[in-house]
Amino acid sequence: MRAIRVRETFLGGILGVLALALAAASPAGADETCNSPYMGNLIKGQEDYLYVWALGVKSMGDGADKLVTIDVNPASSRYGKVIHKVSVRGRGEAHHMGFTDDRRFLWAGGLDNSRISIFDVGTDPARPKLVQTIADMPAKTGYVGPHTFYAMPGRMLVQGLSNAKDGGGVTGMALYSNKGELIATYPMPATGGGDGYGYDIAINPQKNALLTSSFTGRKNYMRNLGELVKDAEAMKRFGNTMAVWDLKAMKPKKVLSVPGAPLEIRWSLKDGDTWAITATALTSKLWLIKPDASGEWQAKEVAVIDDPTKIPLPVDISINKDGTGLWVNTFMDGKTRYFDLSNPEQPRQTYERVTGKQVNMISQSWDGTRVYIASSLLANWDKAGADDEQFVRGFHWDGKELKPAFEVDFYKEKLGRAHHMKLGSKAMKSAYGLERTATLR
Repeated sequence: MRAIRVRETFLGGILGVLALALAAASPAGADETCNSPYMGNLIKGQEDYLYVWALGVKSMGDGADKLVTIDVNPASSRYGKVIHKVSVRGRGEAHHMGFTDDRRFLWAGGLDNSRISIFDVGTDPARPKLVQTIADMPAKTGYVGPHTFYAMPGRMLVQGLSNAKDGGGVTGMALYSNKGELIATYPMPATGGGDGYGYDIAINPQKNALLTSSFTGRKNYMRNLGELVKDAEAMKRFGNTMAVWDLKAMKPKKVLSVPGAPLEIRWSLKDGDTWAITATALTSKLWLIKPDASGEWQAKEVAVIDDPTKIPLPVDISINKDGTGLWVNTFMDGKTRYFDLSNPEQPRQTYERVTGKQVNMISQSWDGTRVYIASSLLANWDKAGADDEQFVRGFHWDGKELKPAFEVDFYKEKLGRAHHMKLGSKAMKSAYGLERTATLR
């Protein structure tokens, strides 16, 4: 551990320099709006592929978790069709994924087995290839359930959801090199109002700020949802905080009270904006995180999503490129909502549509005219029977209405449960070159 602490000190200085160097970088011309600000080689214009990280279902196909590639270019003869899949030959509760800063590789995690699968998406973007597996995260860090994968310069910051000791929510982040070497660990704050829980990561280099949110531990997220909600003691073990970190020092500097399991965090991408927004799953609210007039970070409840007593369960959110609008998916009622964020202090819902019997993840193109929705939340939390739809659906958005474009039925295709999505492009292959990509490993 001493070596890790030494590396942490050294890394802090390096990150400080890199943060300043990249602070002025603009995300203009990028693809989906939830990517790390450090990610280069972003898609310009129409995306060609949608990568979907899918949970394996026993006796369905090979039963394993897999990365599925869907053609999403409307000009293609294969539009809306599965064109490739690569199995990891095991079932570990596939969940989230993230590109490296150079966009050549896509890291994807399993919440149950804590394995991290790394796919080469640069050599042949239409046919990703599994090139590396990190299986020792629990042994080396003490953290389990790799959830968020957030690109940093030459590094990947991974948020764990739980720990190897008791399966509770106290956890931390692990920093890896792009080659999969562990560099440092950062425990989530458990003092000064902190509960030690973690979930998402979001960075604003200009403000030297890293935000983290909180969820629950493995003992809860791997449990049947119907049983869990009836267990009053277990329901107390959900995160109610967010933390503001000093990015250069990689140290938490303030814990914010945000009751009800704050999940995804989205910074406004408009130049000059210094605020972020999140949704709380259990209390069904939108919260604004921003510095006050004195520069002190604050969290403020700014909107209610439907009727919280009905527990619509807001899950994923997606902010548009200028920070004026926010998509919100609610799992239990299968609705996709749009909020006007022209005044982030007072978000207004302006649209809603039932997009599935259950919905979870949502991604949008940079120009805001295409929206993608996936169905699965967690294997033991998904609905049963006829309500257990598993799909990816594409929509066109004209600013007034979501219009269906295509659907891939993941059960019919024997692919399992569709969870996280990332966008890909043919242009990546020519940008990288086969030889250049091959030498990275």
